[in-house]
This record gives sequence, structure tokens and C-alpha cells, in this order.
Amino acid sequence: MKNLVVILFSILISSCSSDNENLNSRNVDSTLISKGNLHGNGIEGISKQNFVISNQTVWNNLISQMDSASNVSDNFTETTIDFSEYTIIAVFDEIKRNGGYDLELNITANSENIIVNITSLVPEEVAPTVITQPYYIVKIKNSNLAIIFE
Repeated sequence: MKNLVVILFSILISSCSSDNENLNSRNVDSTLISKGNLHGNGIEGISKQNFVISNQTVWNNLISQMDSASNVSDNFTETTIDFSEYTIIAVFDEIKRNGGYDLELNITANSENIIVNITSLVPEEVAPTVITQPYYIVKIKNSNLAIIFE
């Protein structure tokens, strides 16, 4: 019986510490710059990857690469970023053979990291046969915390 009490107490303590870690996690404010799909059949040359961009030169290069097949950046909410205040997070999925795919980001922070949780959404209905590449781009306030993608 004594062992059972010790085991139950240990479980209770470990579950409380997990709850405390979750309580210390907070949402990070982000501003959507653009989300959607590239339609250049891969001409843009952007593989599935996540970018953390902290200067205008790298940002301009990404915009040029995205615009190589069509002027995607015409639909951005902004293209000139004050990198002394903001960091860009850009997520690109793999190239898809059908339309209807999408990405969602949930950005949180704890005392050590900014966590970017990426969710790939698949079409719920029959989607058109068109080659697409989902992307999602936001800006967040600069921070000294490491940015981790999950």
C-alpha cells in the first residue's frame, strides 16, 4: 500500500510540473504578411523549409525567388520590414500535385524558446489537379529567444 501511495504521489507531482510548463507558455503576437500557394511548378526553387529572416537583404532575395514565376508579393501586406523591431518567419511546405493544401502556424513562447507549431491541412474534398506549394509568412517582434519549429 505504501508503494502505491508513493507511485500515485509521483504521478501527481509530474503532472503538476507539466501543467506549470504549459501555464508558462504564452501566445506570441504575429502579423500575417501572406499565406497561400506558389503556382510555379517548382520554378521558384524553394524546397520544403522554414526560414527565420532578420535582415532586408535576405527578405528581398526570398521575395525575388517567390516572384520568379508570378508576382506573389503583390498580395503581401508589406514588403519593407523594420528588422530592428521585427523578425520574419516563413514556412514552405513541399510541392503538392493537387490544390487545396494549406498551412497554419501557432506561435507560442516559454522562458527558453519561441515555438512555431506547423499544421499541414489537407483538402477535405476533391481538389483540382494543379501543382502548388503552400507557404505561410508572418512577422513577430524581435526576441533573444531561440526559434524552434515543430
